[in-house]
Amino acid sequence: MKNLPLHWKILIGMFLGLLSGILASMAGLNQFVIDWIKPFGTIFINLLKLIAIPLIIASLIKGVSDLKDISKLSRMGGRTVIIYLFTTMFAVSLGLILVNIIQPGKSINEQTRQDLLEGYATEASGKIALAEAQKDSGPLQALVDLVPDNIFGAMSSNGNMLQVIFFVILFGIGLILIDPKKAKPITDFIDGLNEVVLKMIDMIMLAAPYGVFALLAALIVESPSWDLFKGLMWYSLTVLAGLAILILLVYPTLAKLIGGFSYRRFLEGISPAQLVAFSTSSSAATLPVTMERVHEHMGVDEEVSSFVLPIGATVNMDGTSLYQGVAAIFIAQTFGLDLSLGAQLGIVFTATLASIGSAAVPSAGMIMLVIVLGAAGIPEAGLALIFAVDRPLDMVRTIANVTSDATVSIIVAKSLGLLGSPHVKDLDDFYHKEDGKTTHEG
Repeated sequence: MKNLPLHWKILIGMFLGLLSGILASMAGLNQFVIDWIKPFGTIFINLLKLIAIPLIIASLIKGVSDLKDISKLSRMGGRTVIIYLFTTMFAVSLGLILVNIIQPGKSINEQTRQDLLEGYATEASGKIALAEAQKDSGPLQALVDLVPDNIFGAMSSNGNMLQVIFFVILFGIGLILIDPKKAKPITDFIDGLNEVVLKMIDMIMLAAPYGVFALLAALIVESPSWDLFKGLMWYSLTVLAGLAILILLVYPTLAKLIGGFSYRRFLEGISPAQLVAFSTSSSAATLPVTMERVHEHMGVDEEVSSFVLPIGATVNMDGTSLYQGVAAIFIAQTFGLDLSLGAQLGIVFTATLASIGSAAVPSAGMIMLVIVLGAAGIPEAGLALIFAVDRPLDMVRTIANVTSDATVSIIVAKSLGLLGSPHVKDLDDFYHKEDGKTTHEG
């Protein structure tokens, strides 16, 4: 096990977690798993979230200040935003095409629909209330929310990542504009802080196989009954088909055509981040791993990875936007509503904006979906139809979000001449013994 690559260790942890969850359910030990195993998964997620804000602060300030040129920052920022918007619109369009071809809503019978509406009415009403609060805000509220009135307050929650990113970019620009001699003590401190944070990530990832074991075991024992899953099988397969096309075809193809990555090399490079994304259902929690893999293992210059990835974890939600498009049409089909081409194009636009506004935390896309449904004239109560399978689908769409972030960072790095030779190495290769001491390579 010691010399086994990290992604294999995580896969073994996932398999054992699933197996343990199934056996525990059969033996009636659900509560034991929830009380004595799930907490270790929660601790692992908390460790990843713990490091997210320090990582963004250290890496993004370093990335911006190292550019030394405002025009270079402008070029990188412009390309990043444009590519992110393109991939998001492509993802939601792909989802709409698939859901119109497969038409999963036509397979839901009246009894199943009533059972789902009744069983998940409480959860749906809670998400609807949160979405209503957002819809009642003014048209420029998102812009207002971008600028924090207290940076320490903003740093107190991972849900405020856009505010932290705004401050950090502003801070980095300030470092570029002042005398380099006066900026040097701060940049030296940030460099040291960045190294410490990266070392902390290495230590946290040693616990990844155990964390994902606990998370998957708990997921199995807490899952709804299989009867509900059968009624939603076609909806789930439609979402999964779209996500699979993105993860296994679109992103590796872009990485090959633009970055020169082979199919296998790209997936091996990003696979540990994908597995953590699957286990945590959070782009924010996975961000430390994504940054480590993209920079250390895929050759993306730190200037690019430290700028593109934190922004992507917050605004680039391809998997979420695809799911929102599929879910909206699925709910409409279930209620017997035929949406016009114009209404579906409206969903593309609304889902793109909604995915940008989604927090990088589990099930945040569900709240934004309410806004998409309302804009398309689809009953928001239909949200209850998809709650039963949202958690496992959330896990897979987070993989798409993270893989998209990595792909865009490769594209941006290549366009700026900042993509090194792609290579893959495992976490265990980071360490070697030298004069009796453990040192970090790379």
